[in-house]
Amino acid sequence: ADIPVIPDLEDVQEEDLAMQVAAPPSVQVNRVLTYHDLDKDLMKYAAFQTLDGEVDLKLLTKVLSPEHELREDDVSWDWDHLFTEVSSELMTEWDLAQSERED
Repeated sequence: ADIPVIPDLEDVQEEDLAMQVAAPPSVQVNRVLTYHDLDKDLMKYAAFQTLDGEVDLKLLTKVLSPEHELREDDVSWDWDHLFTEVSSELMTEWDLAQSERED
């Protein structure tokens, strides 16, 4: 009566989790804030001027660079041109260092 029995595959109905996909989260996004809006919020709210209630960020926020100074034009890189430019600068530096050692 105490003989162990191997169950049939049909009797064991386990879920196959590999084929199930979780539902994506639903987030309502009304609009994306611009850099200008973020800058105004940073200066307006005192919560952004301290970190963990201890570190004063007012000096940092006063010297942050404006967006127009940080924007750069997109420049495509050419591997051959870039390699030649860097190797030329390195050779110039090595030549200067070698001439200083000789003096």
